[in-house]
Amino acid sequence: MRQAKTLKDAEIKRVLAYCATRQHAQRDTTIFVFSLHAGLRAKELSALRICDVYDDVGNVHSSFVLSAAATKGARTRTVYVNKTLKRQLAQYYPTLPKQHTAPLFCSQKGSFFSANTMCQLLIHIFQQCSLKHATSHSGRRTFITRLASKGVGVRVLAELAGHSSIATTQRYIDVNAEQLANAVELVS
Repeated sequence: MRQAKTLKDAEIKRVLAYCATRQHAQRDTTIFVFSLHAGLRAKELSALRICDVYDDVGNVHSSFVLSAAATKGARTRTVYVNKTLKRQLAQYYPTLPKQHTAPLFCSQKGSFFSANTMCQLLIHIFQQCSLKHATSHSGRRTFITRLASKGVGVRVLAELAGHSSIATTQRYIDVNAEQLANAVELVS
């Protein structure tokens, strides 16, 4: 089975530019940035509540815990929020309802997305950007691959991804010609 496409910088810019033109521009941009900078699955994104990510006055948490019910492996997991995601979430906050337990991402019907609907939203966005083989897992795979290429160890990657096996995490890491060329330059 083909793996989700790992996104290149130019493709990420294309997706962000497209999201900015959509009816729900802030929501869709935030979903994509969340996927790309925290490596969350569609199921995990769809289950988030405002109170998971923001405190009572709208400040973005530096980390938060995904409930076991929200994760694929039914294990709680801490999600860390980097500076880029924090900035995006700060921009998104004014668009949210004031009910703290409301969904972080509301569907057209004003309720939680289902995992499937979140997948479909991301696939639609990627299709509109002419990205073949990009799926709801593309942000997640890009997140893991980028960290691996910066030297983050596979054990740390597995923890961030919520994988119980590093073998699973290793399958997410995309190896390209640039990484191979850089690797051989390390030999002295």
